[in-house]
Amino acid sequence: MKVMHVAVLTAVAVVLVLGSFAPIMKDAFAHGVQAQLQSRFIKIEDETFSTFRVITKQEYANRTGLTLEQIDAMGCDPRRQDILIVTGRLVSQVNKDLRAWISLFNESTNAGNRWEFILREPPGNVFDIPPGGEVPYKLCVAALEPGTYHTHTQLNVASVGPGLGPGATVVVEGEPTMKPMSVGNVIYQTILIAIGLAISFATRPWQVI
Repeated sequence: MKVMHVAVLTAVAVVLVLGSFAPIMKDAFAHGVQAQLQSRFIKIEDETFSTFRVITKQEYANRTGLTLEQIDAMGCDPRRQDILIVTGRLVSQVNKDLRAWISLFNESTNAGNRWEFILREPPGNVFDIPPGGEVPYKLCVAALEPGTYHTHTQLNVASVGPGLGPGATVVVEGEPTMKPMSVGNVIYQTILIAIGLAISFATRPWQVI
């Protein structure tokens, strides 16, 4: 069992190190390279944020008297004051199938930068966007650490590149959430991050689309 934990932690460390180089690689690609605008292939339309100010999950627990497990059981309940819901539409501009991966991109001076995914629609790691079609999306995350975040819909399209929605500034207040993650959850999150990095590094520079 210890070997399993060591292997998982090693994998997480590798992914996090690669992730830390992503902004550097982004800037490096942007200099001297004429990027092919992702908006020629797909557009992020009607990006909408449920709120611009939330509290951390721990702060919500403190105020309501609920345990973190009870809060988790609520899922993406709009009554929760610790969640951010981002919705919008992915509109294809081309006459071919596109494979995509969607998440949230957060920039913050806070080193923690911790959010927890609760719901992702379309479900799954990678999904298809039909030719000339439109796919509605919904992302639901819980805030785990206070800070001021510049948050965007992050869309990676295979063979085209990564892009960002217009975004918004979201302020998170309250006590940091000290919640240990299970090995299974760590593995799942690592897979999601690795997929995003693989698509990002294999394609084009970041664009706001």
